[in-house]
Amino acid sequence: MTNDGPLDPNEAFAQLGQIRLSDTDLNAVLKTIADLAKRTIPGTRDVSVTLVRNKAAHTAAFTGELALSMDESQYEWGYGPCLEASATAATVSVPNMAGERRWPQWTARAVEHGVNSSLSIGLPLQDKVTGAINIYAAKSDAFDHDAVVLAQTFSGYATVALANAHLYDATATLAQQLQAAMESRAVIEQAKGIIMGDHHCSADEAFAILSRLSQDTNRKLRDVATAIVQKAVEGRP
Repeated sequence: MTNDGPLDPNEAFAQLGQIRLSDTDLNAVLKTIADLAKRTIPGTRDVSVTLVRNKAAHTAAFTGELALSMDESQYEWGYGPCLEASATAATVSVPNMAGERRWPQWTARAVEHGVNSSLSIGLPLQDKVTGAINIYAAKSDAFDHDAVVLAQTFSGYATVALANAHLYDATATLAQQLQAAMESRAVIEQAKGIIMGDHHCSADEAFAILSRLSQDTNRKLRDVATAIVQKAVEGRP
């Protein structure tokens, strides 16, 4: 995807819907959302995506250092439009930074950095994770009614893309964990078989011996089992 020139909204929505989760990861999806928003919403200077988990906020993607700086100053002071949008899953508009009174310390810094209006759209992702797309502009009143509606529509598509990416990521992680568990179980069963043959004992007795070895050597059960299997393969006592 190139970043040259404005993008037709329908093309942006199509690109969000065509993300191949098997070919990318969550960070790449977040970066794509930020880049597409910057090219799609008129008047935009920089865009960021805030994610909040367990009340801890961080900027997961951004199109420029300006957006990152604007976000981080909100995290530092504990207030600002991106945090409010994340907490309420609402649209928070700041049409004129110089006249804004809700967050005076933050808006003063924004004006100093050449940001004179902003728009934050809440992303209701899941129970423990919320977020917002933050759109910063150099001009006051940069986002008219049509731009706000477009940003809200864009955030709807972005929310679906993020939810799908999170589900895919969680499913892949679960699959990896299950695979590891199956491999652990297999090597433990092999070690039990070796112990049963050496000690002429039952499966329960073999597992008890394996557990004692794990405790006595302060090593994980799988690691002890792997060592026993490896010794057997090498023909060592």
